[in-house]
Amino acid sequence: MGSGQVTSSVPSEPSDFQGKHITVAGLGVSGVPAAKVLHARGALVTVVNDGDDARAREQAAELEALGITVRLGDGATLPEGTELIVTAPGWKPDKPLFLAAEQAGVPVWGDVELAWRLRGPDAAPWLAVTGTNGKTTTVQMLASILKAAGLRTAAVGNIGVSLLDAVLGEERYDVLAVELSSYQLHWAPSLRAHSAVVLNLAPDHLDWHGSMEAYAADKGRIYEGNRVACVYNVADKLTEDLVREADVEEGCRAVGFTLGTPGPSQLGVVDGILIDRAFVENRHKNAQELAEVSDVNPPAPHNIANALAAAGLARAFGVPAKAVRDGLRAFRPDAHRIAHVADIDGVAYVDDSKATNTHAAEASLAAYEPIVWIAGGLAKGATFDELVARSAKRLRGAVLIGADRALIREALARHAPEVPVVDLERADTGAMLQAVTEAKRLARPGDTVLLAPACASMDMFTNYNQRGDAFAEAVRELGAGA
Repeated sequence: MGSGQVTSSVPSEPSDFQGKHITVAGLGVSGVPAAKVLHARGALVTVVNDGDDARAREQAAELEALGITVRLGDGATLPEGTELIVTAPGWKPDKPLFLAAEQAGVPVWGDVELAWRLRGPDAAPWLAVTGTNGKTTTVQMLASILKAAGLRTAAVGNIGVSLLDAVLGEERYDVLAVELSSYQLHWAPSLRAHSAVVLNLAPDHLDWHGSMEAYAADKGRIYEGNRVACVYNVADKLTEDLVREADVEEGCRAVGFTLGTPGPSQLGVVDGILIDRAFVENRHKNAQELAEVSDVNPPAPHNIANALAAAGLARAFGVPAKAVRDGLRAFRPDAHRIAHVADIDGVAYVDDSKATNTHAAEASLAAYEPIVWIAGGLAKGATFDELVARSAKRLRGAVLIGADRALIREALARHAPEVPVVDLERADTGAMLQAVTEAKRLARPGDTVLLAPACASMDMFTNYNQRGDAFAEAVRELGAGA
């Protein structure tokens, strides 16, 4: 870790936008509020948007009624006189608009950067969370812990709650639990969190970032300027490397979390107890019990890791141990995250439709044994050899669905040839019921039928929520006929 007071080349004080020509790139959940906020502060705002569909025209009409210029179907050209671009997080850095901005010396901010700049002088500090998987769960756990400590807080950011709303709204917060994606971090040059964590790193969104190195570097931005703690995953050396490379404020500490026995400056697990050896006096000799593993819902290994990360950030903010326990007990995970649906004839059926990449699926598979695995969908360029090789010994069988199921079938043939595989070609509305029926046929009492697709859902479903709902409905139908 670097040391010394951080000085950013970009000041983080609230900016004066009066009379400035600002281009907002993209409509949608971040572009529309950003345009309104900037317009209200006297900026001359032009919104550019690639699409020109009915929804875009509706949003454009709303903004134009306020006096904001909107250009639909043209997201590539830099409007004349632009002094700043504020972009939606999903816009790729290699878009012609940004290349033109770079040539013209025009800075580019994301919605997170804008929110950071608009904070007032007494703004709540940010406890920030990123990682390939587990971000939303960890942020929600963190918010639950903070609330249990009596603090005014909210879970915001990439979780779907606008940071602009949190920063500019009338409600006053003591601290914010902030989920940040790699996209958002890429466009947030002056963000400086109180404390932050990178939960894990695995290849994802490489088509956007260009390489694993660029993806990791954007994730690592979350540690820049941290004041109290950079929390990292002991089991994932890449996260520790990012901490070592970060330029932080003097006195900021590296704090690890582990599913094993914690060393000094770490949080971990001993005999079913979550233990803190980081935020205690004389951490070389002392430890603080925080909660029991059974207080984590559900107590799957990767979810215990999420709980330890959340506890680390909360403890960095000075939260007492009792609030960690109470907050974890009060927490309820969102749907489709290793959610137990039912037990039928001694077999457990678990919905982890949110496991949309191989890293998430591997964590899910590690939580159960033996497993009949329902997998498949859109691979997004992923390969499955490593996932299958590591999980093969846990598999009773596999049922494959979706457009790229052949990639998983081939990996199973290479690394788990003894595992029976059912390959379903159908992609209609009855496909999930057939998948669950086939899984029931393969399962034995004591097994878990696990939907952990390791793939995106859009080949057969609107999103992972609909896929998980289809699984749960199929299980209920199966149970009704049992």
